[in-house]
Amino acid sequence: MNDEKQLHWLVRPSTIRKLWIGFSVVLTLVVLAQTVIYVKGYFGFDGWFGFGAVYGFVSCLVMVLIAKLLGLFLKRPQDYYDEPEQIKTSAPSHDKVKENSNGV
Repeated sequence: MNDEKQLHWLVRPSTIRKLWIGFSVVLTLVVLAQTVIYVKGYFGFDGWFGFGAVYGFVSCLVMVLIAKLLGLFLKRPQDYYDEPEQIKTSAPSHDKVKENSNGV
């Protein structure tokens, strides 16, 4: 428990569990509110019960999947910014560069 006190409050397992429960309750209440509040759909299907929640979930899921797919094409190797070994060993020292720049 002492280790948990040292963590930031948003990354503590107990806080994460409470946030999941709280957000789940709020989302459930918002969907259940549609039983009491009339939702006028413009296209017919968007007036169905729970359409906003399902549409939001599916949209989020599609965005995550597209981001994963883009990551496959756009990612670089882990050693992308590392210099190759040949350049490290054959690089001139500072003394030689000074000699060459002075014309000596």
